[in-house]
Amino acid sequence: MPLTLSDSPHPAQPATRPSSAWTGWGQWIALITMSVDHVTRYLLPEAWKMDWASSSIGRIAFPLFAAMVAWHALFNSRDSRHYARRILVIGLLAQLPYLAMPRDAFQLNICFTLALSLVWASWLRDQLEDTTPSPVRTGLALALSLACWLALGHWVEYGHAGLLVVPAFMLAMQHAARLRGDPGERPVALVACLPVLALAGWLNQSLMAKSFTLATTLAVLWLAAGGARHVPPVSLRMPRKLWLGWYPGHFAAIAAWLLFGTS
Repeated sequence: MPLTLSDSPHPAQPATRPSSAWTGWGQWIALITMSVDHVTRYLLPEAWKMDWASSSIGRIAFPLFAAMVAWHALFNSRDSRHYARRILVIGLLAQLPYLAMPRDAFQLNICFTLALSLVWASWLRDQLEDTTPSPVRTGLALALSLACWLALGHWVEYGHAGLLVVPAFMLAMQHAARLRGDPGERPVALVACLPVLALAGWLNQSLMAKSFTLATTLAVLWLAAGGARHVPPVSLRMPRKLWLGWYPGHFAAIAAWLLFGTS
């Protein structure tokens, strides 16, 4: 699920925001692991017994994409809603070939999961930062947002749990990043990390899949807590067109092979 990087800091974030160099490596890892997941799931014959790759390497992609969305929304993007719209455009382009994949029922692809969860996370952050909140209006809006979550969770990839991952990552990252300036924030940061860690275990069923998702989540939280400053810039920056076009493009290629390659 590609996203657009931005070098512009969020207005609420000063120049001391953490280094985003790790996301250059994250882009390559996310696209490779996602492609491994989809190729082994949709193209390789069952006789090859490669389903282990989808249940291990393939489980890195979604938490990594969600983490990068949350990271850029917190530390780099000036307008999270505009950022979400760009992700949604990619999802719209990918939806038709995505539907050509073998599946039991209609489902919206992962871009919809990430875009909708980013909008929700941004709204929740705005409510928390509002210095003059209206309890009645906020309560009604929160109830409506929860109703939307309940309804949309049945239609998007990774379901209800998936829609919670970006908000949970943003909560955890925001508090983990404060540890750089105030180690006394450690108890609060640990509590703030619990929701996203619980979701990492909720997203998948097998122990192997849970382990890879949880390890990816822990790695990102370490980066947010200060580890990002130790990551050097990627030596080969991913071309923008490849990053934006890979998600719909690779589904189109898989769909073409499924429709015409085996005939």
